[in-house]
Amino acid sequence: MKSKERRNGVVLVHTGTGKGKSSSAFGMVFRAAGWGMKVLVIQFIKGQWQTGEQKAASRFDNIEWHALGDGFTWDTKNPAQDIQTTQDIWAFCKQKIATGAYDLVVLDEINYCCDYQWLSGAEIAQFIREEKPAWVHLVMTGRGAPPELIAIADTVTEMQKIKHAFDGGIKAEQGVEF
Repeated sequence: MKSKERRNGVVLVHTGTGKGKSSSAFGMVFRAAGWGMKVLVIQFIKGQWQTGEQKAASRFDNIEWHALGDGFTWDTKNPAQDIQTTQDIWAFCKQKIATGAYDLVVLDEINYCCDYQWLSGAEIAQFIREEKPAWVHLVMTGRGAPPELIAIADTVTEMQKIKHAFDGGIKAEQGVEF
């Protein structure tokens, strides 16, 4: 594994309406963990809902996982609470990333928070430019990635939906969506 001093911390954005944004990021989580890297996952939307990825990650001592959201907030009954939760999670993210203790950080579903205007893309981009340690790989997922994150990222992938099982009446399936 490259030493931190020799590593170029890559910033990636996974966005779009198609499936696979978080799944791709979690693939990177397990790839990095397999190389012995210290990994941090922070989820902005998913709360206490148990996922297969989180269960699998708990088997690794080099993956730290935080599901801190209020749940499916597009159906919110309390927007002020969702904004506060998002701001609190972002403060937690900045503190954790700034320590330099992690090799790979995934901010799962952070783009949604920007799209809902609960968090500023410009603020995130400024933090990445000014405070993210140079060796830290950073992945940000979710629909509606703001232009500021797209501009600062090294790699941007837009997942495009062609067809989705949900549109055919099939609800989220264990092992596929969670």
